Amino acid sequence: MILTGTILLRIAGRKSISQMNVAQTVIIFAVGSIIIQPFIYHDVFRTIVAASVFVLILIIMEFLQIKFNFFERFLTGTSIILIEDGELQVNNLKKLRFSVDELEMHLRQKGVSSIHDVKMATLESNGMIGYELKDYAKPLTVGDFEKMLPMLVLKHTEQPPGPIFQEVEQKKSNHDNQEKLN
Repeated sequence: MILTGTILLRIAGRKSISQMNVAQTVIIFAVGSIIIQPFIYHDVFRTIVAASVFVLILIIMEFLQIKFNFFERFLTGTSIILIEDGELQVNNLKKLRFSVDELEMHLRQKGVSSIHDVKMATLESNGMIGYELKDYAKPLTVGDFEKMLPMLVLKHTEQPPGPIFQEVEQKKSNHDNQEKLN
């Protein structure tokens, strides 16, 4: 049964629980519950058939989500805006039963210190919070640095010809010549 369960779950896909939508999670838990049935009722064949049917339903649901937007919206849902241009969308937070403190906690865990720095934040269909920072709050990337580098390069002033210490040597020889004259 362990081998059968492993094979069926591999066929079902490699998503972690956090990446699954509600329907997928319910089906995976149902498959897990079905797999333990032979230990209770000693009927391995029916268990394998039932678990296979659930996995097949899961695969069909995922195919329909990819093929038709309606099924994706119905089964997965859509993202909901939590912050827009630095302003909390209080009505959406209330609909989701999501407190401002919870939102701030999630943003702090991602390194965002102020809601006003957020251009857009959404609650994704998998329960994760996605966000985009305003331009002034975005971290400097290598690409940004490469664009700025030509502006930062200092212009070199031309050096007078000759060795660097020529002036010092000249002053020393002038000083030595004056001492000889004295």
